[in-house]
Amino acid sequence: MENSYSLVFAIVDAGFTDLVMDAARDNGARGGTVLHARGTGNKEIEEKFGIIINDDKEIVMIIVKDDMVDNILKAINDVAGLSTPGKGIAFSCKCRDVVGLKFD
Repeated sequence: MENSYSLVFAIVDAGFTDLVMDAARDNGARGGTVLHARGTGNKEIEEKFGIIINDDKEIVMIIVKDDMVDNILKAINDVAGLSTPGKGIAFSCKCRDVVGLKFD
């Protein structure tokens, strides 16, 4: 049977990628890729949600089996979600084709 995969994205304030990866690994992920980014937050969002938006962001991308996605997203949200100092969001996108990965 062929496996189905999704790409989990987590966008967090700089310095919180280790928390994201630890949470993902604890739920079956093997590794990820980190990109450095800069957010474009504005004052309306800061006022509406009562949070200060840090411009320095990191994007963690992790390819996982579909059956891991829900647990990984929940774990990431618990350790680095909007209500934490990491002020992150996480989401997934279905992968159509994946090569070079081996899950045991």
